[in-house]
Amino acid sequence: MDTLRGVESFVRSVEEGSIAAAARKLGITPASASQNIARLERALGTRLLSRTTRQLGLTESGRVYFDRVRGVVHDLELAAVAVASLNAEPRGSLKIASSVAFGRHVVAPLVPSFAERHPEVSIELVVTDREIDHIGEGIDISVRFGLQLEPGLIARKLASVPMVICASPSYIERHGRPERPEDLIQHHCLVYRYAGHGRIFRWGFVRDGLRFEPDLKTTIVSNDIDTLAEMAIAGAGITRLGAFIATDLIARGLLVPLFGGAPCEGVANTDHEPFDFYACFVDRQAETPKVRAFIEHAVQSLKGRW
Repeated sequence: MDTLRGVESFVRSVEEGSIAAAARKLGITPASASQNIARLERALGTRLLSRTTRQLGLTESGRVYFDRVRGVVHDLELAAVAVASLNAEPRGSLKIASSVAFGRHVVAPLVPSFAERHPEVSIELVVTDREIDHIGEGIDISVRFGLQLEPGLIARKLASVPMVICASPSYIERHGRPERPEDLIQHHCLVYRYAGHGRIFRWGFVRDGLRFEPDLKTTIVSNDIDTLAEMAIAGAGITRLGAFIATDLIARGLLVPLFGGAPCEGVANTDHEPFDFYACFVDRQAETPKVRAFIEHAVQSLKGRW
C-alpha cells in the first residue's frame, strides 16, 4: 500500500505541477505527499523528482517511471469509480471530444438537454480534428467517424449520416450540372483535408452495391467543413457535406444537391457513401454511469434524424 500511495503522489505531482497541488487533489497534506514520494524513491533506489523552490521537474529515471505508471493510476481510479458507481446516478465531470463539424452541429445541441436531465454532471466539450489521447487528456468519450476508429477503443454507433454532394445555384448556372460522379473531373471541387493524418478525403459512392471513388478536379482544399460550405455557397465549386450541415442550406436555397437529391423533405436519398459516427471510450471500466447516460441520450436523440 505504501508503494501505491507513493506512485499516486508521484503521478499527481507531475500532472498537477507541484506536490502541494497533488496533495490538495488527493486530500492529504503536502508533507504526507512528499513523504510518500520519498519512500517510493528509497524503494526504487533512485531519485524521480528534481525539486527547487520554484519548480518541480522529472529526472531521467522519473520520466521513464512516469510513462510506465501513469496508466496504472488511471486504471485504479477507473476501477474504483466503476465499483462505487454501479448503481449510482450520473455525476461528476464528463469530458467529450468530437470532430469539429459534427461536434459543432450535432453534439453541442445535445448537451443542454443532457445537462438539464443530469444536473450533477458538469460537461466539457472539446471540438478538434487532431488525434486525441483519452488517458493523457482525460477524455471520457470521443465522438469519431469510422475512419478515425483506433484498435483497442470500445465504439458504439451513434448514427449513420448521409453525405451530400452540392453546389450553389450560381455555380450550376455558370458551369452546368454534373450528371454523374464521373463528371466531377470536369468541375471545381472543394475538398477536405483531415488534420489527423493530413490526407485529403476521397469522395465515396455506391452504385449497384459496389463502392467507387471518382477522380476529382481539386481546386480548393480546407481542413474545416464549415469553411468549405461557405465557399460553396459563394459559388467556388462543388463540395461534399454531411447532412447535418447540408440539409438546412439546401432548404434555404443556398445549395443544390447533385446526383439525384439529398435527405430533404420530398427528395430521395442519393447513392453517396454515408459516414458512420461512433461514441468511443477506452475500456469497460471507463463505461461509467455518466458515460452510459450520455451515449444513450445521443443515440435516442439522433434516432431517425436522417
